[in-house]
Amino acid sequence: MRDTLRLPMLPFLALLLAGPAPAQSLWNGYEKREFTVDGVKGYVVLPRIPAPGNPWLWRARFPEYHPEAAIALLGKGLHIAYYDLPNIFGSPKAVESFDHFYAYVTRAFHLSPKAALEGVSRGGLFVYNWALKNPEKISCIYCESPVCDLKSWPGGRGKGIGSPPDWKQALESFGFTEQQMLAFRHNPLDNARALGAYRIPALHIVNEHDTVVPPEENTAPFAARYRAAGGPITVHYNTSLPESLGGHHFPLDDPALTVNFVLSHTAGRESLAGTGMTPHGVEYFRLREGLRNSLARFSHGGTARVVFLGGSITHMNGWRGMVCAYLRKRFPQTEFDCVDAGIPSTGSTPGAFRLARDVFSRGPVDLLFEEAAVNDDTNGFTEREQLRGMEGIVRHARLLNPGLDIVLMYFADPGKLREIRAGRTPLVIRTHERVAGQYGLPSIDLAREVTERIDAGEFTWEKDFLDLHPSPFGQTLYFRSIERLLEAAWKDPAGPSTTVRPYSLPPPLDEKSYFRGRLVSVNEANPGAGWSVIENWRPGDGVAARPGFVDVPALVSLRPGAECSFSFDGTAVGIFVAAGPDAGIVEYSIDNQPFQSRDLFTQWSPKLHIPWAYVLSADLPLSRHQLRLRVSARKNPQSAGHAIRIIHLLVN
Repeated sequence: MRDTLRLPMLPFLALLLAGPAPAQSLWNGYEKREFTVDGVKGYVVLPRIPAPGNPWLWRARFPEYHPEAAIALLGKGLHIAYYDLPNIFGSPKAVESFDHFYAYVTRAFHLSPKAALEGVSRGGLFVYNWALKNPEKISCIYCESPVCDLKSWPGGRGKGIGSPPDWKQALESFGFTEQQMLAFRHNPLDNARALGAYRIPALHIVNEHDTVVPPEENTAPFAARYRAAGGPITVHYNTSLPESLGGHHFPLDDPALTVNFVLSHTAGRESLAGTGMTPHGVEYFRLREGLRNSLARFSHGGTARVVFLGGSITHMNGWRGMVCAYLRKRFPQTEFDCVDAGIPSTGSTPGAFRLARDVFSRGPVDLLFEEAAVNDDTNGFTEREQLRGMEGIVRHARLLNPGLDIVLMYFADPGKLREIRAGRTPLVIRTHERVAGQYGLPSIDLAREVTERIDAGEFTWEKDFLDLHPSPFGQTLYFRSIERLLEAAWKDPAGPSTTVRPYSLPPPLDEKSYFRGRLVSVNEANPGAGWSVIENWRPGDGVAARPGFVDVPALVSLRPGAECSFSFDGTAVGIFVAAGPDAGIVEYSIDNQPFQSRDLFTQWSPKLHIPWAYVLSADLPLSRHQLRLRVSARKNPQSAGHAIRIIHLLVN
């Protein structure tokens, strides 16, 4: 009796409300103790060797959905608890019942005063509403596709499909009319700042395609408010397929994400968390068909060629040099020719047209790294142009060398960070991933990795990464991630092959992609009056120009009304220009059709004769055509003139 009297009132009440002594059964091979609290079934699963202090994971709702992490945590010494509350949606009654359950299991099973909470779907309502009342009893919170606002689900008052039967149950559980529920301001989303102020580590795993509990109405705004109040939260956008139930159900990218998150916030278990370079041991690459041929080439000595095609992030000193040094160290018997084919400011469209010259002009290539996600996006290329450019590079490269290994990379910039935090995969990454998937190419989403590692508190954009042109810190991060991709792709227990086997070539995603793209000399044009070819053009205004676009032949006109022409065979034609402070407007006609116009002046032109590839027409029939160019009398209001400086003609 003395022991009972020492109990605080709530634990005492919980013990009175608990049913008979726990019954025993098995859960995935572990001993399970079943009981009731407040007439509701619950259970605790016991680890074979409990960790000191009896840490535990408390699961709210759907205990048989994605049990992998819970099973793994049992192996690490954690207890697993579950309380089968009915559909009362985190209402005050649910919070009160959670209080009773907590009091019972901590007393009866001597569990730690602090629990790790797990909330799946509507379970998010339970865990966050209980957390607001009991922040001192929580070590961390893990949620999967959590409901953060009843108006979104089951209410269906936003983009989500809603659930009228569950909406009715929610109204009943809160004792609200519909109008009262719509005016209710104590959802987890409403309380996110108050919750964040307690600085409880949180992890959400969601699917951006979820139409049942859309992340943009739930996790994304919740995370923004939580983070703004100082709460540490990581949001992982799951990409594994297949999806079901409108994207609400999906296979986890890696259950270790949850396991390592919980362990890293469990006293005494931190050292058991994964030691990978990314938060919680999750990687951001896809291997697809891998890199078998480069492994075969590099493993047997001789010479090998690796080309880096991209923009300024490729051209600058940093990750590219680190990759070359890594290759030479890993394959000391092989002599590497590392080719920098990066031209600042250029993306996949110019890359497709300059591929033969800049990638293959020195001979066969064994491994190609390609990045264009930053410039394809920031330079305003459309989805179709992004697809045609990237597929043009990949398909043309495989046509020239069927055994070529190719890696696609998606680097970070502020716009991509914002998109990812809003629950969206940036359009340019989705588009380039279509190409990677079609051709079986390894790819690495460095934009998502940078975003999630920043949000996990590892570093900041402003102080550490600094810019889309990364600091040495950021360059090293890029290299380490690429290194892990290469190591995973080259981890072959059977050892490297001795032969290079060609990859199969699938049908093109777009028959008009630029895989026939080529640069044509300006000397092939027919300059009329007012046009001339300057053999070694360089700016005369003191404004900078990019390498490869200075001291080269240029077809130039400064005179409005001046015309020139060019005949070609192909489906697309364009011009590769140096567009500086005086860039004009070009008027063009194909096969004597009415003239159209294209303003060559860009937002970067005032301070740079920027290289810019303009595809003037991309859907022509495959035949002989004539292009006429004319200097327009009109000009951009910000331009200082009418100049047209063509460095290359483009033909596909």
